[in-house]
Amino acid sequence: MSDTIFGKVIRREIPADILYEDDQTLAFRDVSPQAPTHFLVVPKKPLTNLLDSGQEDTLLLGQLLQAAVHAARTQGLADDGFRVVINIGADGGQTVDHLHVHVLGGRHLTWPPG
Repeated sequence: MSDTIFGKVIRREIPADILYEDDQTLAFRDVSPQAPTHFLVVPKKPLTNLLDSGQEDTLLLGQLLQAAVHAARTQGLADDGFRVVINIGADGGQTVDHLHVHVLGGRHLTWPPG
């Protein structure tokens, strides 16, 4: 398991407000929210980012997005919409070296983002 902060959340070594879990993914609230609703969805498999994934991870990546959709629905984001973001590398804004999906909603989000 990855020794990042997300690996520690997955192993329950540090607390998190968990919104959804299945055998391959975990969704929990972001500790530094950028929108009224902001949570992360991570694979339990330690992948650094999308570039670290391979053909063998195709189903896992689909499960990651399905977990994001499920958690977004339970958080009341389905009617008005939400944003799904995956940051890759330093220039892409990735700050934790464990693949994670940001789900943001609860307000109108502008474009471009940053």
